[in-house]
Amino acid sequence: MGRGLVIGVVLVLAALGVAVGVVLRETEGPGSTNASGMTVASAMGGKGGTEGFARAMEPRPLHFPEDHGPHPDFRTEWWYWTGNLETQDGRAFGYQFTLFRSALSPEQPQRESGWGTRQVFMGHFTLTDVSAGKFHVNERFSRAAQGLAGADGAPFHVWLQDWDVRSEGTGGGTWPMHLRAQGDGVTLELTLDEGKPPVLQGDKGLSQKGAERGNASYYYSMPRMPSRGTVSVDGQTVQVKGDSWMDREWSTSALSGDQVGWDWFALQLSDGSDLMLYQLRKKDGTKDAFSAGTYIPATGEAVHLTADDMRLERRGTWKSPRGGEYPAGWRVQVPKVSLELTVTPKLPDQELPVLVRYWEGAVSVDGTREGRPVQGRGYLEMTGYADTPRDEQTVRSRTQ
Repeated sequence: MGRGLVIGVVLVLAALGVAVGVVLRETEGPGSTNASGMTVASAMGGKGGTEGFARAMEPRPLHFPEDHGPHPDFRTEWWYWTGNLETQDGRAFGYQFTLFRSALSPEQPQRESGWGTRQVFMGHFTLTDVSAGKFHVNERFSRAAQGLAGADGAPFHVWLQDWDVRSEGTGGGTWPMHLRAQGDGVTLELTLDEGKPPVLQGDKGLSQKGAERGNASYYYSMPRMPSRGTVSVDGQTVQVKGDSWMDREWSTSALSGDQVGWDWFALQLSDGSDLMLYQLRKKDGTKDAFSAGTYIPATGEAVHLTADDMRLERRGTWKSPRGGEYPAGWRVQVPKVSLELTVTPKLPDQELPVLVRYWEGAVSVDGTREGRPVQGRGYLEMTGYADTPRDEQTVRSRTQ
């Protein structure tokens, strides 16, 4: 999802969870763990009230640049950028920049205060400094009032305080986009070009996540956006370039009651092709039938993948110092497109100790495509592991 799964993604909080999270962050500080007790499943499920919100029921035409902008009739949406960057001498970085919008109610509150709003925004910004072995994490919250946070479609602009992405095309054009974020001693500024055109995920952009009608999102990706700019870390600013991946999703409910999390892959391969996969995990440890993905060749039409088209095998275990166990790597097989890959994190600990704790970070890829060697890089998101007692994780490892 986007990232989401978001994911994604990934990860949109229900309105109550956002409110609780603001209090927790103010009282516990940025290093606190998931003290709210909130889980990925509760944040992404249909609980918390869907009445009055639009729902993703059937495919609908997606129009650009309009759909880069907000969809306030839906309860949640997110703008998700990840990417791998490097300096001219090969110093490697990974980044994640995500802005989430969550609606508190379907209608705007009837009050005169300029602080009145029905929208809350959350942001995550991480930087993986591969050579230094450091992972920088930042989280923010704000109401969409008094200009503190919001989103516009024409021209495109989404922001959370001084974190933002905006269109900088001449004559009102979308491209390029400019991305800016800072915190935890690091700053990222990038110019993003369009690269490959939008890829509609699922059924013409309708990505079904569960059996219930409406447990779905509208989802598209910009899988390979040439990126250039600067990274500042430890008082030093360096020029970088690389490729970014943008995911966009909006929905009102996505996960079903027996789904606890997902494993999401966005991989850019050396032959010019790209791969997005997400594996939804059920409470009993099995892969949900609504898991899906897309293979995007260097040229030509995208190939949509079902749960039966993918085989994901865990490679080892990484134990979080904050509690919970994650896969330490993956073997990915997609026989439909003759693809076999090994996915390895560039740093073991790229876990975000934020309101809803999850792992998301830069990865390296090695393998074959139609028997010929292929390499690559990308991003991996794993959710639901920190929410799960150790004995349930043991069941999962034995059943997958």
